[in-house]
Amino acid sequence: MLGMGQRDDLLAGARQCLIEKGYAHTTARDIVAVTGANLASIGYHFGTKDALLNAAVIAALDEWGTSIEDAAAFLPDTTPRERLAAFLDGLLATASEQRAMMVASTQAAAQAEFAVEVREQLAKTFTTIRRELAAMVLGMAAEDVTREQARTVGSLTVTMINGVMSQWLVDAESAPTAAELIEAMRILTGASSD
Repeated sequence: MLGMGQRDDLLAGARQCLIEKGYAHTTARDIVAVTGANLASIGYHFGTKDALLNAAVIAALDEWGTSIEDAAAFLPDTTPRERLAAFLDGLLATASEQRAMMVASTQAAAQAEFAVEVREQLAKTFTTIRRELAAMVLGMAAEDVTREQARTVGSLTVTMINGVMSQWLVDAESAPTAAELIEAMRILTGASSD
């Protein structure tokens, strides 16, 4: 891999390995074989192979989410419900392109049970994601989102994303649509359909 700094090379190599081998089957040697770096560079830049893989998963998912979020966040004159529906529609529309990274993300989350550093890194990521998703759904700047909005709106949005994508990974044909999820929220909250 040429033209990037070593840290970026490692991230790109880890991403390539995640797509080709998955999280559980990627070794540090796989990553250095792809990048031409040495094993010590992983420790220097990321601490551990798992931290590097997590960074690659998070970067890929952030990139994917940001592109969809950008499309949903700036819909003029829309309600939070409509922005959430647009975001979920975007996730489902592009899910097949991101299948390998979603599988890797699921594998990374499973590692959190056995590795404190993975758990801590994912916990930090969830804190950031909750705030950013709440901002997108509410149509406001992330720095203006309150702790309560992040914990409520952001957490619900993360839950919906994780739930629908887990169902999509197992059985894409039967996974709920954004419209079905929004309708379920409306029924459960007793809100009107407009």
